[in-house]
Amino acid sequence: MKFSIRHLAVLSLSSLLIAAGCGNNNASTNTGSSTNTSATATAEAPTAPASHKLNIKVSFYPMYEFTKNITGDLADVEALIPPGIEPHDWEPTAQDMAQITKADVLVYNGAGMENWVDQVLDSASGSKLVAVEASKGLDIMEGAEEEEDEHDHSHEHAHEEGEDHDHGGLDPHVWLDPALAVKEVRNIEAALAAAAPEHAEAFKANADAYISKLEALDQEFREATKEVKRKDFITQHAAFGYLAKEYGLTQVPIAGLSPEEEPSAAKMAEIVEFAKMHNVKTIFFETLVSSSVADTIAKEIGAKTAVLNPIEGLTEEDRSHNLDYLGIMLQNLEALKIALNE
Repeated sequence: MKFSIRHLAVLSLSSLLIAAGCGNNNASTNTGSSTNTSATATAEAPTAPASHKLNIKVSFYPMYEFTKNITGDLADVEALIPPGIEPHDWEPTAQDMAQITKADVLVYNGAGMENWVDQVLDSASGSKLVAVEASKGLDIMEGAEEEEDEHDHSHEHAHEEGEDHDHGGLDPHVWLDPALAVKEVRNIEAALAAAAPEHAEAFKANADAYISKLEALDQEFREATKEVKRKDFITQHAAFGYLAKEYGLTQVPIAGLSPEEEPSAAKMAEIVEFAKMHNVKTIFFETLVSSSVADTIAKEIGAKTAVLNPIEGLTEEDRSHNLDYLGIMLQNLEALKIALNE
């Protein structure tokens, strides 16, 4: 019996040791299996396709404003032309060219605004870059042509002189007409949706929301310009032809499409004569360039000067007041309302 009891005790102890050993092995195996299972699940579990966040370069401020309102946080949007720089004169550096080539999308206005675009697109040939001309399909005007039909002969002659200096005669300033800005936004949206189809619905929703603001702005311009004392306004830069045409007004530019163009003495004399004849009390100049020409004419006729902003770039003051395209266009509208009712 003692042998049997001792034998059973040994057997029991052996069984316990074996059981403990098996338990430890199982624990080790289970821990490893748990880790391996987790790693396998991480590696093999189906995941949603990675969202493609577009890298977008835009030419200058209005293109940035329109594009950013479409993309929201779904793309990285960067303007090539720095704040405070007159975009008519900007040319891309080699570094700019390299950044554009690496981008997914380039958004530009077109209609002769960015004379460097063809060079950039040639350089980017063969890359993935998608070029978006925001003004494509719009009715692009010849410089200041609409005023020639609505004014007297001397005024027409002044326009003809200004056109000699226009860059090819095309007027690129379509973004200053809220109704045409809507079409530019739609053009940009369509191109971005094609470049990143997974975001197409979000792009459309964002574009719809922004366009509703542009349409409200358009309506404000229509209401404000419907019944005014005068229809003509004198500007230093012929940037407001589309806006004038849209709302039944007449732009009288001192110089042509280039904001830095110096008018001839004869042209200055004609503008002064026109201003006196029509009792003009405000001469508009713009941001980013000198107001000396407008100041000279205003002094000659006893008028005041005021800003009519072509929104080709934001100034430090604009940024300090958190102004954007819509805010500046409302400022333009207020300035026009005052001048057209003097």
